[in-house]
Amino acid sequence: MKTAMKTIAMLLVLAAPAVRAQDWALKTLEKSRRHGEWVKLKSQGRDLDVFVVYPETKGKAPAVVVIHEIFGLTDWARDLADQIAAAGAIAVAPDLLSGKGPHGGRTSDFPSVDAAREAVANLDPAGVAEDLKAAADYAKTLPSANGTLAAAGFCWGGGQAFRFAERGDLSAVYVFYGPPPKDFAALKAPVYGFYGGDDSRVSATIPAAVEGMKKAGKSYEPIVYDGAGHGFMRSGEDPAGRKGDRDARAKAWTRLQTLLKELR
Repeated sequence: MKTAMKTIAMLLVLAAPAVRAQDWALKTLEKSRRHGEWVKLKSQGRDLDVFVVYPETKGKAPAVVVIHEIFGLTDWARDLADQIAAAGAIAVAPDLLSGKGPHGGRTSDFPSVDAAREAVANLDPAGVAEDLKAAADYAKTLPSANGTLAAAGFCWGGGQAFRFAERGDLSAVYVFYGPPPKDFAALKAPVYGFYGGDDSRVSATIPAAVEGMKKAGKSYEPIVYDGAGHGFMRSGEDPAGRKGDRDARAKAWTRLQTLLKELR
């Protein structure tokens, strides 16, 4: 009996990554015609794994640092990077859990969603800033990059992107349902916000952010999509997602594509 229970427990552990896999996103990514690759950068004395996707274009392209959700660099996050490349920008998506997973692994090595979420929540803010700096600096060195740099963050990553607007060489920052920083005066890049009408936890921060950014003389353009909840960019692609999220995702994606064109 004990042997049987141990076997079942082991199977559950091994099955955990498959249970939480976003198969619909992975299938889309696997069909992509664009070139995507993993690169390793040095940051904070360890390897930082970064997923990079290149657009198919004749000329040089802008680069966008993609900052993942609190769940880490999931299949959906990588699929999103591919979509940003399809829109004409080089997508540079660092896995901020690099070296934090079991045996020094990254997001895909965590045994469960909760384990990855807890690890991201406990990341040192200064360390996150160092990793994002490494990814952004790398993006600007790419031979196919035109020197224009932006950042896009989602959920937890949206908050990180808002703070990353302190970087002086960013042409734009796209914040998807992420909370604002405390110090607006330090921000330099224009910020474009994307929020869900049913996501009061985050959307309730918009009025204060609008006031704070205005007083600091900063550019901030938030849009709230009615009927959308938190994480609507992901849920809006998920076959099991809500209609309100799908509708918001379509509108937000159209807006993002338009903004990305302005970087060229």
